Amino acid sequence: MIDPKKLLENFMGSGMGSNLGGMLNQGNTQSRQTQNQGPNIPGLSGGLGQLATGAAGGGLIGLLLGSKKGRKSGGSLFSHGMSAMLGGLAYKAWQEWSAQRSPQQAAQQGGQQAMQVPQPPAGSAFDMNQAQPAADGRDARIAIVQAMIAAAKADGHIDATEQRELFDRIGQLQLDSEEKAFIMDELAKPLNVDEIAGLAANREQAAEIWLASRLAIDPDDPREQAYLQELATKMNLPQDLVAHLDAQAAASQSG
Repeated sequence: MIDPKKLLENFMGSGMGSNLGGMLNQGNTQSRQTQNQGPNIPGLSGGLGQLATGAAGGGLIGLLLGSKKGRKSGGSLFSHGMSAMLGGLAYKAWQEWSAQRSPQQAAQQGGQQAMQVPQPPAGSAFDMNQAQPAADGRDARIAIVQAMIAAAKADGHIDATEQRELFDRIGQLQLDSEEKAFIMDELAKPLNVDEIAGLAANREQAAEIWLASRLAIDPDDPREQAYLQELATKMNLPQDLVAHLDAQAAASQSG
């Protein structure tokens, strides 16, 4: 049986995963005490640029991204526990969009807080540990893995040699046979944007799926740009929300 948490952690790489979780918890003690007072939750500051440095932590996503020409720092972000931040980045973009600020206004008004990642309220749609299932009835974290694999294939760069290397890496992950078979099937099947778009059970999940996809592509590649645009359209994501999600992704990959 697939363990969604283990699948996502192994796919992205453990790296700083456990340490990052502690940092988020420590940095959000006040946040948990004031969650009922409104959505402006303080978060972890100064971590994104540091997460963008260092060697890959062994996750499959690092191998998927590492073979792309012109790849920026996204691969190392994932390998250093970016899975723990994905919900926070999507939640922050949602906050800014809900406040009807433009991404430029959000950056200007945020100051130093522009690089903070809030911890989503427990039990909210952005809390991956407690979010409702995806549209197919499975855990939403499984949908995130599917979305990232699909996005990484959007430029058609995975050839037979790279696929063999990926399968060898899958064999080294701490996953059971069903979980490994799931990833292999996702890598081998044809790209289907309709299937990925159909995984979102609500707009919040659609935002997370789009953000995860954005972090798994080269935003300067026209083929991958087209994939993201099509995905946003099929999930009926407002363009201004997409702009905020894109801004969060760009900020997380800088430094």
